[in-house]
Parts: sequence; structure tokens; C-alpha cells
Amino acid sequence: MAVLGFQAERGPHRHPVPPGAGSPARARLGWQDIKQRYRRSVIGPFWITISQAVIALGLGLLYSQLFNSPVQVFLPYVATGFILWGFINGCLAEGMETFIANEGLIKQLPAPLSVYMLRTVWRQTLLLAHNMIVFVGIVAIFFSALDIPYSLGDANGLCAGSGFCHPGLSWSALLAVPGFVLLALNAGWVTLLLGIVSARFRDIPQVVNSLTQLLFYATPIVWPVDQLLMGGARDNVSWALPIIQLNPLYHFMQIVRAPLLGQTFTLGNWIVVGSVTVVGWALAVVAMRNYRDRVSYWV
Repeated sequence: MAVLGFQAERGPHRHPVPPGAGSPARARLGWQDIKQRYRRSVIGPFWITISQAVIALGLGLLYSQLFNSPVQVFLPYVATGFILWGFINGCLAEGMETFIANEGLIKQLPAPLSVYMLRTVWRQTLLLAHNMIVFVGIVAIFFSALDIPYSLGDANGLCAGSGFCHPGLSWSALLAVPGFVLLALNAGWVTLLLGIVSARFRDIPQVVNSLTQLLFYATPIVWPVDQLLMGGARDNVSWALPIIQLNPLYHFMQIVRAPLLGQTFTLGNWIVVGSVTVVGWALAVVAMRNYRDRVSYWV
């Protein structure tokens, strides 16, 4: 964890890291946050799963009719999109508040700032794990439709006519694991960078929250990119495809969701995500080196 601490633990002007800052303790902190949120609840954190299932089912059935897409392949698409978006949005929203919310601990404990970043990302990872129960259930129900080449643009889900064809589920689904690792790594630098900026400028969370709403609609979560690739009547909106590909969240969604659903993804998706990861962590390192000592005064 010394790398994530950016040498904060080794500097002569720093106090030793307290016993509670170890990796097992950080994991317990994240789990304790979830338990506190659902304290005295009968089914506890599984309310997260139920809520996610209801949203995915309702919007999946609705939008499958609006886009004339087969529900057996569109419902898993929407469900997976909402699960991943929940992780991204949670890391953005809580990441900006991570130092502000831990003001008391920051001023009293000599722990590196990476402790609070890891706590936030781990908490969101646990929430994602709960929500993946919905994905497993939906894929189990509609596995026969995803196990063969299919189309999101054809009412029957068949690869016919002008429909854009996906290869179907295969061993490439395992690529979702490194895809999520990259997503979590980016959640780390976002939490550190936005946490520092938000501690200094308290208007930043409101600005980012407003932009997040816009990004939700600009990212293919409840609507498929396939609609822009079908040709015919959709040619008049094909100009939007290059704009969508400029949205980095689209590529983050692709490297995790596409393998899980047996959809088409490209090397370009991985290149964009890798580039954002390197640049983002470079910015976070610079921010940590220049401003980490001031965070305790800003919060």
C-alpha cells in the first residue's frame, strides 16, 4: 500500500501509520459503512439488490419496447449498465466527499489520505458485488438468448437484415475481470483528485453532480449504441457515434459490460481506458505531493 500512499508513510515528517490503517482494517471499514447504513434492517444490504432489480426490470421492459429490441437480450444489457453506473456514480459522489466526511479522523489520526480513498472504493466494490446478484439471476434466465450470436436492433434478437450482430457469450467474458480492475484503479485516482479539489472548493461537488446527470444520458446505459449502427432510418443520427466515442465513460462501460454479455468490444476501448488511467493517476500524484498536507486545514 506504500505506492497508494505516495510515500506518505515513509516521510520523516509523518507519524507512523496507525494499526487500523492496514489492508484488513481498510476492508473492515468499508464493510462497517454498509452495515451501519442498513442497521436494524431485516434483510440489510440486500435492499440494494432488490432496488437494483426493480429498476432494471422496469426500465428494461419499458425501453425494450421503445427501441424495438428483444427483452431477452435488452434486459441483461440495461441491468448490467445500471450496476456499473451505480459503481461509477457512487465513486464520483462519495469520492468528492471522502475527505470532508472523514474530517474528524483526518485531524486526529496520522493516517495517509490513501486510507480514506481505499475505504470509499472498497465500499462501492462491496455494493457492486451485491448488485451482481441481479446480473447472475438475469443471465441465468436469459442464457439461451445470450449464448448464440444475437442483435439488440432486431425485434427477435436475430442477426438478420441490418441488425448489428454480437458474437454471444464465450470465454472472453473473463476479460471483465481485468476490465473491472482498471475501473477500480480509475475510481482510486478520481477519489483522491476530486476529494482534494472538493475539500478546497466546496462548490465542486454540486458542479460535478450536475455534469454526472448529463453524462448518464450521454452514456449508453439505457439505450444501445447498436441503434446508431443499424443504417436505414437511423442514418440521420449516425453523426452522434463519434461524439459518444469521445465520452470516456462509454469505454469504461464497454470493457466490463461487453465481455459479460458477449457483446462486441474493440482494442480501442482498452487503449482509451489505459490512457485515462495513466493520465489520471499522474494528476492524482501531483495533487497529493503538492496539497496533501493542506487537506487537514481545508476540511
